[in-house]
Order: sequence, then structure tokens, then C-alpha cells
Amino acid sequence: MKADIRVALTGNPNTGKSSLFNILTGLNQKIGNFPGVTVDKKIGYSTLPDGRRAEIIDLPGTYSLYPKSKDESIVFSVLADKANTATPDLVVVVLDATNLKRNLLLYTQIADLKIPVIVALNMMDLARKAGIQINVDEFAKKLGVPVIPIAARKGEGIEQLKQAIAYANKVALQQDTIDVTAFAPALIAQISEEIEVEHPYYALQLAHQHEHLSFLTPAQSDRIESLEQEHSFHSQKAQAAETIARYNFINDLLYDTVKTPETAHHETFSNKIDHILTHRVWGFVIFLGILLFIFQSIFAWSSYPMDLIEALFVWAEEGLRSIMPAGILTSLLVDGVLAGLSGVLVFIPQIAILFVFISILEDTGYMARVTFMMDKLMRKVGLSGKSVVPLIGGFACAVPSIMGTRTIENWKDRMITIMVTPLVTCSARLPVYTLLIALVVPNRNVWWIFNLQGLVLTGMYLFSLISAIIVAFVFKFILKARERGYFIMELPVYRAPRWKNVLFSMYDRSKTFVLEAGKVIIAVSIILWVLASYGPGNRFEQIDQKYSSPEYTKSLAPDAFSRMVASEKLENSYAGMLGHAIEPVIRPLGFDWKIGIALITSFAAREVFVGTMATIYSVEGDTDNVQSLKEKMDSARNPQTGQPVFTVAVAFSLMVFYAFAMQCASTVAVVYRETKNWKWPVIQLAYMTTLAYVASFITYTLLK
Repeated sequence: MKADIRVALTGNPNTGKSSLFNILTGLNQKIGNFPGVTVDKKIGYSTLPDGRRAEIIDLPGTYSLYPKSKDESIVFSVLADKANTATPDLVVVVLDATNLKRNLLLYTQIADLKIPVIVALNMMDLARKAGIQINVDEFAKKLGVPVIPIAARKGEGIEQLKQAIAYANKVALQQDTIDVTAFAPALIAQISEEIEVEHPYYALQLAHQHEHLSFLTPAQSDRIESLEQEHSFHSQKAQAAETIARYNFINDLLYDTVKTPETAHHETFSNKIDHILTHRVWGFVIFLGILLFIFQSIFAWSSYPMDLIEALFVWAEEGLRSIMPAGILTSLLVDGVLAGLSGVLVFIPQIAILFVFISILEDTGYMARVTFMMDKLMRKVGLSGKSVVPLIGGFACAVPSIMGTRTIENWKDRMITIMVTPLVTCSARLPVYTLLIALVVPNRNVWWIFNLQGLVLTGMYLFSLISAIIVAFVFKFILKARERGYFIMELPVYRAPRWKNVLFSMYDRSKTFVLEAGKVIIAVSIILWVLASYGPGNRFEQIDQKYSSPEYTKSLAPDAFSRMVASEKLENSYAGMLGHAIEPVIRPLGFDWKIGIALITSFAAREVFVGTMATIYSVEGDTDNVQSLKEKMDSARNPQTGQPVFTVAVAFSLMVFYAFAMQCASTVAVVYRETKNWKWPVIQLAYMTTLAYVASFITYTLLK
């Protein structure tokens, strides 16, 4: 259904723009890319008081229309390009009521483009608490636009904002904030005439940014460049003069409309907390403690719902076998689809708990402090503090984290961050780790409340971070710098998490994880079931003939007989042949041919390892004895030695392999998309696979 009006949300980072977007759109959201670029575009839909449907576009946060990163360059492109499908009818500029002086610079620039604007004066609850008095009516009168006071996190003023959007004039009525023609009158006039630009500030922006604007033709861009040279236009000097003029306007505006108490200039509560949480020593100790608590909780809190999900799948498999006749279709549904899905869906509670904690850390403002604390350490290994955001984001998924490196201006910093981010333990590795840890690590408490399994999981996450930092240090000497990097970041004030937002974030990310993983796992499970259920030539007929002799039928119990037949058929299937083909390569790591199959299939996505093991052991197993995946893997035995397949040495060797290996086709694709060169994903795949093999070999050799 087509929207009646398109509304763009803009604002500085940390103004509550995303919270407002979530409130306006609820669950009615989707993520795509802006046309022609790989920058994320979040859009959603909202019903206005007059019954019309509004499309809401969440533009990347920026401090001004002069971009410092790829994300920020999108804002002017979307606002100025009339042919862009994301160009809005109306812009809602979100301002932080506690920091208007900084926020208003962006507003004045957007207003001077003569785009219809509404101001959402956010965080009014915090402004009142700080004793800041804003004369909203006078503020709106001086700007010449509707100004709606809101507190997005509390839901205050949202209906009034919707009403303002519904009844907004699509024709810009706001007055000029400054006289932009004063900075380059002749140039602006000539660009306006030759490029057919309606407003002076639009023409000035074209002069500043024409090299980066895809909606200009090469001929138009070349003409603007020649006009700049003809009029001796200096972009940086013009920007500096413009910024000074805008702040003069802002100072006059705030002097007349905003009263700030003297106490507001004293040290804030957030700054007092920061003395502890960002301390050079205690800050890292506290961060480590938080990580330890998170991973303890992942094991402790998820056990009951995981048991329920496991029991549900076992019940479903038993039910299907009892009501459906034995045959190909039953085997496909039970041993292929259900077994593969159960291997991943059982980990939903752990994934959800991880995302809840990540959302809380982001919502409270603590995650920004982590990036600040890590800046000095990052610089020593050739990165900047901005690299920490993608690295921490890698705990969820490497793909959006690599896309998030666009905010890093320095080429070398950005490339190193892209190359090491997949080393950070993502949520797709969590099912692999927790399954293997549950198999070989005792579930007992050590050191008071600390669970041994939780400590091992924490160790794997810290191991991934340390590995990423060490590899970054190596790349520091391999890649040559093109320019000097810098790190500028504004720390948001501490706030209590908005639980509705946290729960929505958990639901949205978990749903995405399940849907994306589910599609891959069902496809891989069906293909794997076919490969494991059929073999070349008449091998299966020969196996049936072999086991039809009295030597086997009379000497073996029915359960052992059916298990032996299924095991030999699996070994002679297409999947078995594939596994045996790579077994000589992976045998030094402690892996058998069945694990080898899982290593190959999990290149589609790391979590497919679990679904693959579930399918393999279901095809091989006794159809009359339905077990959970953990029980199947726990009872698996080496046919030559009779010893358990998954020993401590094998399990840790496998975890170390997954800690380093590039087991994700999506990551390879996004690295190519971000670097526009196959060289980088190939180098990344090669070095990570080599690291994985060597580290896994050392681990197995030491532990066996």
C-alpha cells in the first residue's frame, strides 16, 4: 500500500531519533539500502490522526550537511535529489532540548534548503529536570516552523507530533536563518541559473559537494568545478564563514527563548559516574565483570526454555513417526527438516538473552563509554576508537558491523577494522559454542556463583576480542597509511533503558536471526538429507544384501542391527564420500568425516553446523529412539576405538576452529561490497582459514 506522505527523521547522533522512529512505526519496519549506495535505509509506517498513512524514513545521524562519512553524505543527497525515491515531503528535525546550541546548526542548514520542516523538541523531561526553561511558542515564532515538545522515551507529545505531521504545509514557509548569498554571490547566482536551482543554499551546497553527488551529471559537475575556479571559490573558508554566521543566529535565538540555570554548568551526574566507569583501570575491570555476568546469564537463564523447546521437537518427531508411514517423505520431514531446525531454534533463548543485554548497554549509553575507553588501546594496534563500535557490534553479527565501518574516515583504520571484525564472536557462533561446552564442560559452580560453563563461554568471547586486536596489530605494519586518523565522539548522558525498546530490539533481532538462519538451514538440511540418504551406483542395495544374511539378522539385536545398517549407508552416501574426501586434511585437528561435512555446509552460515550435526545423526540414528541433539552427540562413539567422538580435545579444537574460520558466505559478500575489490575478501578468507587450522591443530595436540 502506497503511503500518502513521506516523512524523513533527521538529527544529530544521540538525540533520540531512533527511539522516536520506533515509537512512530512500532513493528511496521523494514531495512533496505538507499538507491545506488550500500548505506542502510530504515523505513516504517505510521497512521496519522486524519487516517492517512505516513512513510517514515530514519536518515543517518549527522552534525551538519557537510559530510565526514558515507552515512552522513546520504542526508543531503536524499533531501536535495528530487528523483530519489526516498526524498521526503516533510522533514522532522529532532533536537535534544538539553543541547540546543549544537543541534540547531543542522536545523538551520535544512531550513535554508527550503524543505518543509517540523521541529521535534526531544528530551523535554530531561530539560525540565535540569531546570532549562524553553519558551516553545516564541521559539517556534522565531524559526517560523511548528515546534512540538516531546519526550520520545516516555511517549510524551507523540500524538501532538502526529497531528503536526498530518496538518503540515508541504510548502516551506520558514524564513531564512542567514543570508547565504553573502559567501559567494556571483558563484551562487551562476550555478542557480545554469543548473536551474531554485534556492541559493541549494546552489551553495552543490558548490561544496558536487564531486560526491550522484544525481548530478558529469557535465554538470565539471561545469560547477570550472565555475569555482573562475570565481576563486575556497570551500573550507566558505564553510567556516557560514558556520560562524549560523552560530550567531543560534546564539540570538537561544538568548531570547531559553533560560539555563547556573547549576546546569556544574558537573553532571553522568560525568560523576564516568569517573568510575571510564577509569583507566576500574573501567576495564567493570567491563569484564559485565561481560562475565552476561555470559553466566546466557547459560543460567536459558536452560529451562531450551529444555522445553528440545522436548517439543522430540515430541513432534515422535508424533510424526507414529502417524506417518515409514518412507522417504517421513524421513525427509523428521530427519531432514525437523532435525535441522531443532538444532538452531533450541538456541533462541540464548540468542534473545544476548540481544537483551546488548540493547540495554546501547540504550543506557554505556556502549559509547566502552568505545571511549578502548580508544587508547585501539590506537596502539593501528585502529581508532571508532573501530570499537563495529568490533562490539560484531558480538551480534559481522555483516552490519562491517557496513558500520563507513563512519571511519581514515582508510587504513577502516580496512583493518573490516579485516578483523569477523574474528569477534558473533551470535551465529553462540549455538556452536554452547552445544560443545555443554558436551564436555561440567555444569558446576566455581568461585561462589560463577558457573564453569559460563566462564568457558566468557573466555571464548574474550579470546575472540584479543585475537582481533593482535591481528589488527599485524595489519598495522602490512597496510600503509594514506592519511592520519582521528577520533571525535560525544558521550550521551546515562539514561534508564526503555524496556519497550529493549524488548522490541530483542524481538526484531531474534526474528531476523531465526528467519535468515531458518531459510538457510532448511535449504541445507534438505540438500544434506538427500546427500546422506542416497549413494552412487548400487551401494545401498549391496549393503541391504550384506545385512540380510543370518550372520547379522540372528546375532544382532533389532536396535543395533538398524543402527549398523544406517551407519554403513551414511558412510557410503554422497555426503559420506564428501566427508571422507576431506577427512585426511582435518584428521590432525581431531575431526572425523561427519564433522568435515558440517564444516563444509556451515560456510553458508556458522549456525548451520548445529543443524548439520542434527541431520547427520538423525539419518544415522535409531528411528525408534528419538533423542535431542546433545544426547545424540554425547553418545556418539568412534567405530575404531569405541571412545566418545566429542572429547575435551575435539570440542575445544572445534571451538577454536570456529573462533578463527571465515565460516560465513554473507561476510565474504559484504566485505566485497564495502571494498569494491575481491582482493580483500580473498585475503581475509585465506588468513582466517590458515589461522583456524593452525590454532585448532595446536589446541588438539596440547589437549589430546
